[in-house]
Amino acid sequence: MTEFAVQLARPSDQRSAQRWVMSHLLRHKLLILGVFVGAFGNAALAAAVPIFVGVAFDAALAQPPDVRLVGWTAVGVIISQTVRAVLQLGRNFSSAVLGERLERDMRQELYVSLLGKSMTFHDMQPVGDTMARATNDVHEVNLMLNPGVNLVIGSANFMIMPLLLAPQYAPALVLAPLFFIITYTLSLVRYLNLLNPVADQVRRTFGQMNSRLAEAIDGIELVKGAAQEEEEIARFATNASGYWEATVAQGRIEARFLPLLMMGLTQGIGFAHALLLFREGAIAVGDVIAYMGLLSLFGFPTFISLMAYSRVSLGLAGARRILALMNTETTLDENAAGHQADIQGKIQFEDVWFGYGAGACALEAISFTVKPGQTVALVGQTGSGKSSLTKLMNRTYDVGHGRVLIDGLDVREWNLAALRRQISMIEQDIFLFSRTVAENIAFGCPDATPEMIEEAARAAQAHNFIMSFADGYNTIVGERGVTLSGGQRQRLALARAFLTKPHILILDDSTSAVDSATEDQIQQALVEAAARQTTILITHRLSQIRWADLVLVMRKGRLVAQGTHTQLMQSSPAYRRIFEQYEAVA
Repeated sequence: MTEFAVQLARPSDQRSAQRWVMSHLLRHKLLILGVFVGAFGNAALAAAVPIFVGVAFDAALAQPPDVRLVGWTAVGVIISQTVRAVLQLGRNFSSAVLGERLERDMRQELYVSLLGKSMTFHDMQPVGDTMARATNDVHEVNLMLNPGVNLVIGSANFMIMPLLLAPQYAPALVLAPLFFIITYTLSLVRYLNLLNPVADQVRRTFGQMNSRLAEAIDGIELVKGAAQEEEEIARFATNASGYWEATVAQGRIEARFLPLLMMGLTQGIGFAHALLLFREGAIAVGDVIAYMGLLSLFGFPTFISLMAYSRVSLGLAGARRILALMNTETTLDENAAGHQADIQGKIQFEDVWFGYGAGACALEAISFTVKPGQTVALVGQTGSGKSSLTKLMNRTYDVGHGRVLIDGLDVREWNLAALRRQISMIEQDIFLFSRTVAENIAFGCPDATPEMIEEAARAAQAHNFIMSFADGYNTIVGERGVTLSGGQRQRLALARAFLTKPHILILDDSTSAVDSATEDQIQQALVEAAARQTTILITHRLSQIRWADLVLVMRKGRLVAQGTHTQLMQSSPAYRRIFEQYEAVA
């Protein structure tokens, strides 16, 4: 197992955004040590410069001037700043690596979480908003660490140096640094309290804007076909304005940040205090110079904090959005310890009720049994619940009440991966990836050889049109298969199903876009495959309905009749009406 895989296997603390980030960071203790050591060394050696300069001033003002000491202070400055540069390099490198690893691990954890979510979650969650969280929000967490937290740690070390070193000149000189640290902390707390909700709004409006953009691009054919370009531009402009307004609100809060004023007051108070002590003879000129140099170290936390804490606030806002997505309680129980075996193909529905949302009922009191190896035709009007019924078999959705059993076991008792590997479903809306034809056919069987892929394509009557492409099986399919006709997409999906050799094959009107001659050839392949599997057909093709061993008649979410074609023609008026409609269409 790789180091990356080991890191992912460790559980993260998801009780809050801060705990989640820390649980990832603590996996890299050596890098964290590098950041803290580098930050402390950088600040300490930065403080060495005014100390050396103060010593050099006193040496130059001595009678006679101590030129040798001045020279040694110059050497000290050169050596200290060389070491400081090395430490700063180590600190920045450690911080950059930490940020990149944090982004990588969090994005991977989010991706794994999304794959484990139920279809109910994905039906309700806008794709654009999900993409914004998986890309931009995760990157904001990276930026929160580097440069954000890196600069926060560095500035904290710069702040403590005057507090530690000023008393060596006179104990009373600690007052000015104390004044700055206290007022800086108070103003920072106020700043963050104002900034955090605005940062959440910035990330939220960005997600809304991105969601609308993704939706419009995904439906670009409909937008153009309905001549709705101007309306979509106006909607996007509204969302973009919301993001702009949130960003401007953040800028207004940043503009009112007070530490710059605090720094000016601190330097004024500190200089006046040092001059009084010099006048009393308590400190020398060099001490005054060194002390003011130490106070100038407050310039780094003052000027950098505006950007650093903004990055931290935006990063935590992003982490909260990512965590909210991951913690949404719609994760399917994959039942990793569940039953694993070869499916024989027996399917039972026992008083099954199902709805896509609260108060909505797509299926009511469904009960039937399918024997292994049978071919079942599901018929009914549009919206009668045919597709919903099949999606309960592989746990695309889980039942609300009742049970769905495969080989006598509730599907929830099966190992989810083992269950789904043996059930292939081809839907009306065929999805193809922007990959080669061969890769699309082999999607469910990545170890398939070219010979196996070609055999499956021939069975699905796809080989001839594939070979008509210049690159054959290496032809790149456009995103979602837009470069192919509907019939070509359906045949590639059938080839994908044939290749996996499923024990249960579900076809949701999957030959609707092919011509009659091709359909006859595909049906012959299905007849041959049906001997090895249980086949569920959602169809209005009369030839397929007559061929089925069992016909299930659906109406308004209820199973109103079941039996063979011959039996139903005699006993079911509802079936006869549907069949007559199909005959009329045919």
